[in-house]
Amino acid sequence: MTTAQSKQNEKGSRVNIETALKEAMTIDGAVGVCLVDWDSGMSLGALGGGKYLDLDVAAAGNTEVIRAKMRTMESLRLDDNIEDILITLNKQYHLIRLLKNSRDEQGLFLYLVLDRAKANLALARHNLRRIESDLSV
Repeated sequence: MTTAQSKQNEKGSRVNIETALKEAMTIDGAVGVCLVDWDSGMSLGALGGGKYLDLDVAAAGNTEVIRAKMRTMESLRLDDNIEDILITLNKQYHLIRLLKNSRDEQGLFLYLVLDRAKANLALARHNLRRIESDLSV
């Protein structure tokens, strides 16, 4: 991100999907990131990934994770919202951050894969919250 863009963000302007994904890829240990519509399971944008990480397949699969958790919360009659979901693997962290739109409704999520040996999980979660607050979809 350029210094001018950074100053714009500090002043409260919103960033687009591409800029948000690029910012997410600057998080230490980032391997891949995508923005997903969890109604359809379709990725609205992705960066990174590679031979062993198909972000389109991951987007669809993680949509099912969110739907299952939403059903469970409904069954338990929990009056709360999911902030994020963490899946910890031996070599990676998979972080799913649910986003709210301007009407305070959830419908999108950021999916970030981190190399566990290079990542700081607390900082990654903090950075995703910041990216979410700047993102305009």
